[in-house]
Amino acid sequence: MPDSSAQSPESAAFLERHPDTEAFDVLLADLSGVIRGKRYPIEDLDKIMQDGVAFPASVFMLDTMGHSHDPGGKGFSDGDPDCTAHPLPGSLVPVPWSDTPLAQLLLTFHNAKEEPLYFEPRNILARVLERIRELELTPVVAFELEFYLLDRERLEGNAPQPPISPLTGLRESGTQVYGMEQVDGFSGLLRDISRACEIQNIPTGAISAEYAPGQFEINLRHVDNALKAADDCVLFKRAVKGVARRHGHKATFMAKPYPDQAGSGMHMHVSLIDRNGRNVLDGCQELASPTLRHAIGGLLDLLPQSMAFLAPNVNSFRRFAPNIFVPVSRSWGFENRSVALRIPMGAPHTRRIEHRVAGADANPYLALASMLAGMHHGIVNEIDPGQPHQGNASDKFDTVLPMRPRRAIEKMRRSKILPDYLGADYPALYAECKEAEYDEFEWLISPQEYDWYLQTD
Repeated sequence: MPDSSAQSPESAAFLERHPDTEAFDVLLADLSGVIRGKRYPIEDLDKIMQDGVAFPASVFMLDTMGHSHDPGGKGFSDGDPDCTAHPLPGSLVPVPWSDTPLAQLLLTFHNAKEEPLYFEPRNILARVLERIRELELTPVVAFELEFYLLDRERLEGNAPQPPISPLTGLRESGTQVYGMEQVDGFSGLLRDISRACEIQNIPTGAISAEYAPGQFEINLRHVDNALKAADDCVLFKRAVKGVARRHGHKATFMAKPYPDQAGSGMHMHVSLIDRNGRNVLDGCQELASPTLRHAIGGLLDLLPQSMAFLAPNVNSFRRFAPNIFVPVSRSWGFENRSVALRIPMGAPHTRRIEHRVAGADANPYLALASMLAGMHHGIVNEIDPGQPHQGNASDKFDTVLPMRPRRAIEKMRRSKILPDYLGADYPALYAECKEAEYDEFEWLISPQEYDWYLQTD
């Protein structure tokens, strides 16, 4: 154990509560939302808490598989320099699903001048938040995430299959949305997810079975710190995967693991509180305040340009299809699950926007940054969103929305607005990294190519 006389207050308090801890993980979420980091012996905790740790800045320019493509000359061309990563205060927590007594903490990065590293996704969200705060508004944010539990045994061709229910001993099949037998069947695993989140200060709420075998949704509670909400979302994914492994299953936030089943989304709920504590989206006697309408107008305006963040992978776009409660149009409405931007009903002071487009595979920092940028854009420019949609808004694709990966990247590249919020060259860096990933994906020969072309050509 480290010398207590040299310990920081946070590490000293942690080790007093958890004296058996043997090691700790330092964590970050990269451009694709993949958690990366390092594991250290507990003896190094206080040094890192006080001095930070060196990491190559290019870790935020990796593709989903961890490959560096040197986007913007960051990686090979610049010699891959280190920057300093500092622990986020309050992020040091136990890892309850680990066999070894383990802790973890989140990092944030600074350049050689000790300025926030501008292309770290968390810092990008922080910059957008500054624009919102200039309006003397505070976002209150909650994420809802869907995920699949899978059997650890794969089918032929590496395809996934649903898990066997501990309750029935049978493999999950069929769709029983809100089915309590499905929740009961995995109650031990779901209970342990909730307990792990409680231990790690991740505020979770309702749990429900979703539209496919082995699919569940767990809500994160509203918090008035948007950065903390995104941190919680990143760590929630890690907790779900860790607890599932402990129970002998695999959990995935892949957007569309089964071609014939529902995809998994990441819905973002946001309200805006002014300095007097009033929700400015509350229209009092009206369903929609002018601020709510303008925020929606900005979100709809930026939605085509934001799709590359909301659907970051090739698989992400398989989730979009008509008539399955996944938005495929620029639309908004009250209590309507077919629209992109849903306004849930309830007490006026709880009025909020539910953004339903992002997949569960999206980077929470970048997805939320694009949402808050759209809201700010609409409010300051007083953009009219048009009339709320009545009935089914997802019966056909909106031709303006880019529903393929490269189309989404091209829309983002051409954006005149997003660079102002996210950083002048960040969309180009993101695009270069993702295009290299798509090139690599498309170079692979799929089994379908053999089925289609080997016998015919």
